[in-house]
Amino acid sequence: MEIRIVETLDGISPQEWDLLAGNLPHLSHSFISALHDSSCVSERSGWVPLFPTLWREGRLDAAMILYLKTHSWGEYVFDWSWAEAYRRHGVRYYPKLVSCIPFTPVTSPRLLADNRADRMTLLDAAMGLASGTDSSGLHVLFPEASEMSELTEAGMMERCGMQFHWRNEGYEDFDEFLSRLEREKRKKIRQERKKLENMSFERKHARELTEAEWAFFHSCYERTYHEHGSSPYLNLEFFLRIGGSMPDNLLMVIAKREGKPIACSLNIVDRKKLYGRYWGAIENHDGLHFETCYYQGIEYCIENKIDIFEGGAQGLHKVSRGFMPVLTRSSHMLFHEGFANAVAQFLDAEKGGMEERMNEIRGPFKRD
Repeated sequence: MEIRIVETLDGISPQEWDLLAGNLPHLSHSFISALHDSSCVSERSGWVPLFPTLWREGRLDAAMILYLKTHSWGEYVFDWSWAEAYRRHGVRYYPKLVSCIPFTPVTSPRLLADNRADRMTLLDAAMGLASGTDSSGLHVLFPEASEMSELTEAGMMERCGMQFHWRNEGYEDFDEFLSRLEREKRKKIRQERKKLENMSFERKHARELTEAEWAFFHSCYERTYHEHGSSPYLNLEFFLRIGGSMPDNLLMVIAKREGKPIACSLNIVDRKKLYGRYWGAIENHDGLHFETCYYQGIEYCIENKIDIFEGGAQGLHKVSRGFMPVLTRSSHMLFHEGFANAVAQFLDAEKGGMEERMNEIRGPFKRD
C-alpha cells in the first residue's frame, strides 16, 4: 500500500477514478479536471489541490478530494464567523484544509473507498497534511450520512444544515403533481406559468448546444453574480470543457421571448437525480426564475422518471413549489483547543435550532 498526495488528476485513469467515485457526474474525472484545467480552481484562486490517494500494486484503491484554502468562498457551509472570531483574538484561521467539490453544495461521498479501513487511512493522511501545512483545521463538507461514523471516530464535530429537494412520487405529468398541492399553492403556480404564455422554453442536453448558446448562458450566469455584487466563480472555458466531456449529464433550459433568448438555467443530471446549479437572465419578468429553474426541471424529472430534484443551496421560497427540507451534514476539526470547545457548544445549539426549524416548515401538499 502506498499513499500519494496528488495535485492533478492528469496521471489517473478516468475509468479508475469514475469507478471509485461511483460514476457521480459532479465527482467525475471530467468535472474535477475541468475545474482545475480552466483555472477556476487553482492556487491563484485560493484552492490548492492536495488529494490523498491510496494505491496497491499500481491500482488506485481510494482517494479524497482535498484542498488547502486561504478563504471560505465557494463552500456553502459558512464559517465566516469562526474566521472572524479567530481574527479578533489574534489567531490565524487560514489556511485550512477542506474536503468538498468546489462551488457545488451536493451531498456525495468524500472518502472514496469501498471499506472502512481505507476510509480511515484517507482521514489519517488528511490529518497529516493538516499538520504539515500548518492548517487551522480540517473540514469535510456535504459527506454522505454513511461516512459520519468514520468522521466522528476521527474526532471531528458534526454540523447540520438544510437544503430543499423535490421528490417524484410517480407523477404522470405536471398537472398530477399540482393536484397533490393545496388549492392556494396550486393556484399560485398556475398563475405564475400563465404570465409567461408569450414565452417559450427549450430543454437541451449539452450535445445539442451551440457555442453561441453556451456564450449566452455564461453571460447570464455572470450577470447574476454582478447583480449581487460579487464575482463569478466559473469561466466559459470550464462550461465548454464539461459540455464536451460529459454532454449527457448537462441539461440547459433556455427561455425565449419573441424568439430571442432572455434567460438560462443549467442543471447536472444522472439517472436518479437532477441537480439545479446555475441561472441568469437579461430581462426581468414575474415568475421567470421559477419557471426556468424549477418548473421546467420538475417537468423533466416527471417525463424522465428522475427520482429527486435537488434545488441547490438555501431558498425557503422553494417549499411552496414542492421542495421539502432535507438535512445536510458537515464535519469539522479545529486544532486550537479553546476555539474547538467554543465551536462544539455552538454546533450543539445550532443543531437543535435546525431540527426545530425543519419540523416547523409546513409543506404545500394536501393533508390526508
